[in-house]
Amino acid sequence: MNDKTLSLYVPAVTPFADDLSLDLGRLVAHARAVLDAGAHGLAPFGSTSEANSLTLSERMAGLEALIDGGIGADRIIPGTGCCALGDTIELTRHASDLGCKGALMLPPFFYKGVPDEGVYDAYARVIEAVGRNDTRIYLYHIPQMTGVPITLPLIDRLLASFGPVIAGLKDSSGKWENTEAVIRAFPQIDVYSASEAMIPQNAATGGAGCISASANVNPAGIRRLIDALGTEAEATAHRQVAAVRKLFESLPLIPAIKAAVAVQHDDGAFARVRPPLRQIRPDHDAAIAEAVALAAQASG
Repeated sequence: MNDKTLSLYVPAVTPFADDLSLDLGRLVAHARAVLDAGAHGLAPFGSTSEANSLTLSERMAGLEALIDGGIGADRIIPGTGCCALGDTIELTRHASDLGCKGALMLPPFFYKGVPDEGVYDAYARVIEAVGRNDTRIYLYHIPQMTGVPITLPLIDRLLASFGPVIAGLKDSSGKWENTEAVIRAFPQIDVYSASEAMIPQNAATGGAGCISASANVNPAGIRRLIDALGTEAEATAHRQVAAVRKLFESLPLIPAIKAAVAVQHDDGAFARVRPPLRQIRPDHDAAIAEAVALAAQASG
């Protein structure tokens, strides 16, 4: 029996103006829309948010705009992991000072093949430099992008050193066996799957829910699945979220998500991406339209 409260956090896309500067108005509008549709919170400024194409000042300004826009800081887990320790410390301290629920933290990811000891040192130095006992860190495992895995021995050592400061983990590996292993080894932390299609397994094993890119488009459907777990409606809800997810997995993910959000808001500006990403090609329009139509089934 899972005694955790399952939650959906949306890694909100980052809208850009014509000159590719941060569009704070659209950022807040989209964030409020996904929360109104049923998401429990936000996980902005991670991979889906193009965080590594943003400056530190942009990330901090975006977080402040969300809070100033009426979104409770206790509903936000911003991404703060950077290659430079000083940058990660600055972003994490900023999020902690604002009262955010926690910080979703990539390991330093430029150097590959580093030992667990080096990754431990990086996390330890950030935690010690921030120096707040109420800081909560959510480890971010996405080895196909970083080349730096968050291993079970590393999690074990961090927990032994820092206890409740290590609050959870987002597993974006796409491998359920890894997510399951983390949940079973460390039931005291909150483990989130990056695919909503894994929510039933996540919940049954003792996980905490989902942080999914496609929640930008289908928050109502994913929330409906969470609420339907264990009922006759679960199978139907799962088919809907799995179908939406499958469509996006066949497309360039971030441009496709932003294109679908643009259709939903009836505002083409949401489709803008920063280089090196490129906006979605017209030959993907049919798949985008199908994903939006499937998402509308849950929100209608």
